[in-house]
Amino acid sequence: MSHSLLPFILFALAASISPGPTNLLILAHGARRGLRASLAPIVAACCAAAAVVWLVGMGLGSLLLRYPLAQMAMSWAGALWLSWLAWKMLRSAGAPLLAGSKGGLDPLSAATLQVVNPKVWVTAVAMVGLFATPALPMGWLALVFLLVALPSMTAWALMGIGSTRWLRSPRALRLFNQALAGLLLVSAWSALLV
Repeated sequence: MSHSLLPFILFALAASISPGPTNLLILAHGARRGLRASLAPIVAACCAAAAVVWLVGMGLGSLLLRYPLAQMAMSWAGALWLSWLAWKMLRSAGAPLLAGSKGGLDPLSAATLQVVNPKVWVTAVAMVGLFATPALPMGWLALVFLLVALPSMTAWALMGIGSTRWLRSPRALRLFNQALAGLLLVSAWSALLV
């Protein structure tokens, strides 16, 4: 197991720490609400992503490959939902950052986002195809992915928290939220339009 575990950990790290829709939303959530309020969405999103890895390995990935229309419908639903979240982010672009303020990304939304996120499915299919072996079964793959994803996504929340130092002016905050909303739209639609 040790020969395939290290490459898998590196792959999981690259997949979970790279910019994507959920990481961008966690960054914004961390900036707005702080680390304590971001922990539940982080755990929910990481558990959902690990569940997708497990489900793909248990056969759902091959089922989706057989029905490309279902895969396309999931991708469009994800892109539309991410667009709606980007619109909400743009609408609140100038709202002050208050660590205890209401709103933000709740755990159910974070988990659901992972389920409709095309990046998660593509990553899961790649992980299963490359690393699932009798020596590294699906349960272990999903668990190791979860253990790598949790600190990776937490790093995005911490970057959001760190950004609050330079987001004190309404103009800087508005530009930050507008940039994040734009990046969210690009990450959502790039998977469909490429």
